[in-house]
Amino acid sequence: MREIRKLIETIADSTATVLVTGESGTGKELVAQALHHQSPRADANFVPLNCAAIPKELMESELFGHRKGAFTGALADRVGRFELAHGGTLFLDEIGDLSLDMQVKLLRVLQEKTVDPVGSSRPVEVDVRVVAATHRDLEAEIVAGRFREDLYYRLNVLPVQTPPLRERGDDIVLLARHYAEKFAHRGAPVSFGSDFVEAIKRYDWPGNVRELSNLIHRFSTLFPGQRLSLRTLPAGMLPKGLQKLQEEAGGADPEPVPEESAGDVLQMFALQDEPALAAVPAPTAGTARNDVEDIILLAQGGTVLPPEGVSLKERMAQIERAYIEQALDRAEGNVSKTARLLNLQRTTLIEKIDKYRLRSA
Repeated sequence: MREIRKLIETIADSTATVLVTGESGTGKELVAQALHHQSPRADANFVPLNCAAIPKELMESELFGHRKGAFTGALADRVGRFELAHGGTLFLDEIGDLSLDMQVKLLRVLQEKTVDPVGSSRPVEVDVRVVAATHRDLEAEIVAGRFREDLYYRLNVLPVQTPPLRERGDDIVLLARHYAEKFAHRGAPVSFGSDFVEAIKRYDWPGNVRELSNLIHRFSTLFPGQRLSLRTLPAGMLPKGLQKLQEEAGGADPEPVPEESAGDVLQMFALQDEPALAAVPAPTAGTARNDVEDIILLAQGGTVLPPEGVSLKERMAQIERAYIEQALDRAEGNVSKTARLLNLQRTTLIEKIDKYRLRSA
């Protein structure tokens, strides 16, 4: 990791394209952000785009923008990601998932430094540094005919490889303690028993640092301030690899999770001022096991339907308002930046801000 940091410092000033490779969860986007923030482009936009998340039919418009009337549904001009990143950095995550026809168009943009918005007859000059990333073996993808060789060499001017967590054994405990401090909701962070430390050092971490972060976040939420022992953790809260290590160590302690812990955790969620979570009713005696499962689902981004049902329209409005409030806060009140974070037209966002009376806030 020290070598990677030195490499980032060395190549940050360059305008050459960078290809970041590594398994999912190893911090490829963090590398791209570090390159941007240490470069002369730091004052301009850092614009990320996950190529695997955009439908093939929309990718050209997403990257290059379009003009009003270019196709059905194009009711207004749209600025593409390249133009948004003008003067800054464009991060193309999962570049290996880009379709072959878009690979050709991307190659042309990288060579010509211009984009052609859909429906426009005039090219637009762009000054963008491209950082691409993938978890795929692009050389194998070239052999299989799924990735263009010329684009690969155009992107792979400055290669950076992020190592998997299993090759960073000495870092695992340090990272776990870092996330314990980060996710301490109130009071002391969780601490780790010797059997837990030994287990996380032996585990392969297929999800890498992201998996470790999520696991410590889970335990920090459910067992705030407690000392984590592999034997006393419920098996259902552990990934399969750690479950196996738990079984090898003699299995989980049969002592049940205290019923009041579920209520404490729900109270913690309610304190985050998230309407969708705060609306979940507190648990009643004798239902701790199901409530803990519900809490885990909430922590992983799921939802729990109360027995009495919900008003879906009201709940969706609550979620929409919460996202807009968070985006406004992150963008420090800048409406244009907020619109980009939420992938909305600026006029649409202003209408929603007025609808939820967020303008004064």
